[in-house]
Amino acid sequence: MEVENIKPWLFRVQPYQGESLSHFLGRFRRANDLTPTGLGKAAGLGGAIARWEKFRFNPPPTRQQLEALAVVVGVDADRLAHMLPPAGVGMKLEPIRLCAVCYTESPCHKIEWQFKVTQRCDRHKLSLLSECPNCGARFKFPALWADGWCQRCFMTFTDMAQCQKHY
Repeated sequence: MEVENIKPWLFRVQPYQGESLSHFLGRFRRANDLTPTGLGKAAGLGGAIARWEKFRFNPPPTRQQLEALAVVVGVDADRLAHMLPPAGVGMKLEPIRLCAVCYTESPCHKIEWQFKVTQRCDRHKLSLLSECPNCGARFKFPALWADGWCQRCFMTFTDMAQCQKHY
């Protein structure tokens, strides 16, 4: 057997319901010890992965790009498309927002939290957090949420739930 015929294997990561593409890509990369550039090369997408992790979807990913990514991550292209904002829905690139109660129930960033029309968590009737209630640091992009805590003071997202306000 020749070395160039050996295909690398990757750990599969299952997406969560409602998970943003940014968060999913970060989880997949960490599970496989990949950089955004490495994942982009593996999928033949160049710098697109780094843009998508920052919610920069202009231009939006094409069907062909999603299918190329699907081959590498082992998730159907249609499922990946559901991790993107629907056509015509405006996105807030910043600040990154979080419902800590939702995160406690399902540890992922939900794409709907970044929609311009979303001001609160309708499920829990709570305002969304856009910064750590302990130290005031803005949240990093979800692709960087390795541990589910503030990257400045280490307060967990679960502990932040008690700081959210009811509306």
